[in-house]
Amino acid sequence: MKSKFLKGLILIFTIGFISVNIHVEAQDANQLLLKDYRPVSIYKTPVTQVNRAAFPVIDVHSHDYARTDMEIAQWVKNMDACGIEKTIILSTTAGAKFDSIVKKYAKYGNRFEIWCGFDYTGYDKPGFGPAAVQELERCFKMGAKGVGELGDKGLGAFYSEPVKAWGMHFDDERMKPLYEKCAELNMPINIHIADPIWMYEKPDSTNDGLMNAQKWQIDMTKPGIIGFDALIQNLENAVEANPKTIFIACHFANLNHDLNRLGKMFDKYPNLYADISARFAESAAIPRTTKEFYEKYQDRLMYGTDYGMDTLMYRNSFRILETNDEHFYDFNLFNYHWPLSGFGLQEKY
Repeated sequence: MKSKFLKGLILIFTIGFISVNIHVEAQDANQLLLKDYRPVSIYKTPVTQVNRAAFPVIDVHSHDYARTDMEIAQWVKNMDACGIEKTIILSTTAGAKFDSIVKKYAKYGNRFEIWCGFDYTGYDKPGFGPAAVQELERCFKMGAKGVGELGDKGLGAFYSEPVKAWGMHFDDERMKPLYEKCAELNMPINIHIADPIWMYEKPDSTNDGLMNAQKWQIDMTKPGIIGFDALIQNLENAVEANPKTIFIACHFANLNHDLNRLGKMFDKYPNLYADISARFAESAAIPRTTKEFYEKYQDRLMYGTDYGMDTLMYRNSFRILETNDEHFYDFNLFNYHWPLSGFGLQEKY
């Protein structure tokens, strides 16, 4: 007769064997779904922890993430821990909602700066312009230092509240009075133009960014939609036609795959800047090319995050910017299949 102890071992072994079989079966490469692909780096390369930015930092691209005063207070502590001097809140809104956001962060003084959106109410009717300019001026008096985040992924300006301007793109003549007023008030405009190129391509086996492209795919069959190249041209048209207005193309103008094109725009238009927010993974895929771009256009690129308000998010961005670490993954923030590498930017930059 087998002892209770031996029976227990047999039971444990049997359960363990079944578990192993189930585990192996689930990890069969022939059945593994791409969305479940989570590689672990095998390379024994340096892992550098950067707790604080090399210099005091202004995060030019964030949003109204905090829901309570306690969360804002914690955000400030996180900023202090990571060397973030100030955060710009891109409210994307005007009117009463903008006022409420200003009030929400007011007690923290210059640690936060609130930017407003455009009020597109009546954009599709004759006479649009004066009321929108008047609301912009009102927001400016309320403390708005800039405008953003505006956005157009192909169907028109849609990020601003309370009205989305479907069908109106950023080079539309109806935008001219708003741009001119921004120049007069010295209010930069943060614009999200397009999305990463993979979102406009077919989500098939040839798509380099398939894991994100499948989720964020732009439906190019929608009536009235324009494509990636047309959107970049819209941005360039607006920048060229309004030389006194400062434009910040957020996310590298979604030209991480073609930095030469963005560089040519920088060379041509002194009123164009870009922020680096939410495109760390796209940049870290080509670290040498990106580093050269940073070095050449260091005065035109602005630090931004767009990933929330926790310390890990800031520190991951510092690791990519400041270290020479290689072949590491971060699936908490980025959903691409490729490994990341740091740029190793030196303090002189």
